[in-house]
Amino acid sequence: MQAIAVRDRSAGVALTDMPYPHTSENDVIVRVHAAGFTPGELDWPGTWSDRAGRDRTPSVLGHELSGVVVELGYGTTGLTVGQRVFGLTDWTRNGSLAEFTAVEARSLSPLPEDVDHTVAAALPISGLTAWQALFDHGRLATGQSVLIHGAAGGVGSIAVQLAREAGARVIGTGRAADGETALSLGADTFLDLQTDQLEAAGEVDLVFDVIGGEILDRSAALVRAGGTLVTIAKPPEVRPKDGRAIFFIVESDRARLADLAQRLRDGRLNPIVGAVRTLPEAPSAFAPDRRTHGKTIIRVTED
Repeated sequence: MQAIAVRDRSAGVALTDMPYPHTSENDVIVRVHAAGFTPGELDWPGTWSDRAGRDRTPSVLGHELSGVVVELGYGTTGLTVGQRVFGLTDWTRNGSLAEFTAVEARSLSPLPEDVDHTVAAALPISGLTAWQALFDHGRLATGQSVLIHGAAGGVGSIAVQLAREAGARVIGTGRAADGETALSLGADTFLDLQTDQLEAAGEVDLVFDVIGGEILDRSAALVRAGGTLVTIAKPPEVRPKDGRAIFFIVESDRARLADLAQRLRDGRLNPIVGAVRTLPEAPSAFAPDRRTHGKTIIRVTED
C-alpha cells in the first residue's frame, strides 16, 4: 500500500510503499478515506519510537481518520466489516496517512452515513482536545468566562463553539485576520495578539492555551481565584496565583466522538476544513513555513 512515512529526520516526509498492516488483538483494519494530521508530528517522540523506546521507523504519519472497516482482529467486538468509522489512532503506531491502517476498535466511533469522510477526519483531535480542555480539565460551567487562544484554529474554533453552546462568555485571540471567523463561531470578543493588550481580557474563569511561550506565561495572571489554566503546548512554568494549571495530551474517547458527530449532524458544530489534498500531495503540507486557513485534510480514497 502507499503511505506518507518518515525513515529518518534528515530524509523528511515522503510518499512510499509500506506493507499492508497486520491486526493485533481487538484491532480493526480500516480502509482510510480521509485523514488529518498535525504538522508538529515530526517533533513527537512517538513518531520515532514505540512505547518501549525502540526505533519504529519507517513510521506512517497522521492520527485522525475516517474510513470503512475491512478486517477484524482476533477478539474484536463492537464494530463490523463494512462499517463507516472515524477516530484517533495510537501515537506510537503507524497512523492514518495510508491506504489502510490498523487501529484499536475502542478508538473508533461509528460514522453516520450523512457525514462526509472529509469533515469527519477534521474532528477527532480538535474535537476531543477542545472538549477535554474545557470540560474534563477546565470544568467550564454556564455563566463562566473563558479565554481561548488560537480561536480560529483547528482546536480553538471547536472550543469556541462548544463553550458558547455551554453558555459561557467567550473571549478569543489570534491574528487580526482570524477575528471575523472567531466572532462568527460565537466568540463575544476577539483580541489581536499582535496589536491588542492581552490583559484587556480581564480576569476569566478558564484560559485554554494552544500557543505556549510568552502568551502562556502571561495568561496565568488572567485566571481569577479558583480558576484554571489549561494548555496543550507545554507544561506551564508560570501558574495562576490562586488557581490550577494543567497540561494534557488528548485521549481517545469513543462515546465523546459519537456525541461530537451528533452535534455536527445537528448543525451545532462546524469544523473548519481548509485545503483538501491527495495522498501524493501530503508531504508538502508538512512544510514548516506553511500556513493555511482551516485544517488541511488528506483525501486518501474516494467514496
